[in-house]
Amino acid sequence: MWAWGCVERVAAGLLGGPLAGGGRWNTAVAVGVTAAAGLALVAIVVSSRRGGLKSPWWRRRRKAPLTAQEWRDLFTPEGKLQDGGVKLLKQVRSGGMEPSIRAQVWPFLLGVYSLDSSEAQRDVVKAQNRKGYLLLRKHCLRKSAYSMEESRQSTKTAEVNHEGSNSSEKGDESGCVSPVKSEEVPESPSMEEAITEEGNPSLSAEQEVQDDTSETKPEQMKENQSSSSSSDEEGSEKSAVTHVEASHKNLASVCESSFEDEQESIPRYSNTGGNMDDVVLSKAARPVKSARAIEDFETWQRIIRLDAVRANDEWVSYSPSQASVSKERAIESAKAVFLKDYDHLEPYRIHHASRLVAILEAYATYDQEIGYCQGMSDLLAPLLAVLEEDDEAFWCFAGFMRKARHNFRLDEVGIRRQLNMVARIIKYKDFHLYRHLEMLQAEDCFFVYRMVVVIFRRELTFEQTLCLWEVMWADQAANRVEIAKSSWRKLQLGAPPTDDLLLYAIAASVLQKRKLIIESYSSMDEIVRECNSMAGQLDIWKLLDDAHDLVVTLHNRIE
Repeated sequence: MWAWGCVERVAAGLLGGPLAGGGRWNTAVAVGVTAAAGLALVAIVVSSRRGGLKSPWWRRRRKAPLTAQEWRDLFTPEGKLQDGGVKLLKQVRSGGMEPSIRAQVWPFLLGVYSLDSSEAQRDVVKAQNRKGYLLLRKHCLRKSAYSMEESRQSTKTAEVNHEGSNSSEKGDESGCVSPVKSEEVPESPSMEEAITEEGNPSLSAEQEVQDDTSETKPEQMKENQSSSSSSDEEGSEKSAVTHVEASHKNLASVCESSFEDEQESIPRYSNTGGNMDDVVLSKAARPVKSARAIEDFETWQRIIRLDAVRANDEWVSYSPSQASVSKERAIESAKAVFLKDYDHLEPYRIHHASRLVAILEAYATYDQEIGYCQGMSDLLAPLLAVLEEDDEAFWCFAGFMRKARHNFRLDEVGIRRQLNMVARIIKYKDFHLYRHLEMLQAEDCFFVYRMVVVIFRRELTFEQTLCLWEVMWADQAANRVEIAKSSWRKLQLGAPPTDDLLLYAIAASVLQKRKLIIESYSSMDEIVRECNSMAGQLDIWKLLDDAHDLVVTLHNRIE
């Protein structure tokens, strides 16, 4: 109490000791001095303790993850989330969720189901989504069928009169897909076998969806047809798809049926946003028949297959049922999507590769502006480990890609915007570090390019990736339904939700290395190597804390 003693001595001096006169004036002075002493004491205490407190930048604030019981308790008897999903999003943002409920929660976070939907409404959406995914897969199979049959016809004609171009010209005139190179055509199975196999309920979730839809939701299927065609016409069309024979006559009939397929309601990506149940399966959204679209799809197919067979097996421990798939089923699923060059793979990797091919081809048809780019399989693989139904995995992936698709634009506008935002976050938070980056000509933050494109997939472990993504999805879901629009909601959610939490996390990972970068690195190449070596070294919840602190501090200046 050294400070208080000093104050007492000063007061005594001012008042002239206990015998000095002064009356009321002395009393007033005493009160004033005492008040000033109290304020000084508080200031001294606060100042002395500030150095001992850790900055909020270094706090770990992870709360307990959402449990299965807590998840069930969030619903009303009608199957609606209480309070519009606010509690769900708040808990996921602060602590994530238990792995056992990810398959149930993710469709809400990714917009497949609305946060205010009832169980009955979700059943309708699920049936519509199954229907839409099947139409996309049917279209992909037809494209493969046309290419393979045209290639075989071309080869047969070349053997007879060395004029292989004749068959290709006929195919172009009939509106079929132009052929791929003959060496790219799988030797087995036959076209009839392969397409029929994909429709076998025992081999793929895709036909399980088809069977369920046709048996339990006939009214919805009828509503989604482009016209009031009879069931006989549908049966005739299905026959044209599943019984393709290697003859020019039948090829022509298949090509003719493709024009009927144009009348079906093919789902297409819409940039209007909203939930998946808002996607309209309209008659106007028809398969593109341009030669460029055909060429692009064939290119996408080749790259998809290469990436699929190269996919790693980090996911195995997260999906025991997929890891234990039989060799027979794995090979049959590969044949169903015309996958080849998989002899060196284990059965579970063959099955996983087949699922990647099926869903990525469907997405390339769904979003033809983006199609397929390398890196998209990295984003899909974790979803497949959690979601075992292909149609559900597809729509969750489509929801994920609403934001991530900008990473794969050929003009790289989306990538440049994100790199620029990372640079501004670093500049406003740590100008000294930013000036050092300028000296190294690295102020464009190109050294975090990989982090942006594949959303930290290469820098984090599999489990860390899932934790980051679901927190990021919860932020985007809160923005999508404007949960944080009112001040009260913002207080409930803590840091304001943002669509760009990933970029704040990337900036945070760089700021954590600021001392090393400033003191040790003299070129951007060294920083690139440092960023690429972060794999497995990051504390995901500390990183998220740091990212949320940056959001609180800077979002009004950045966004």
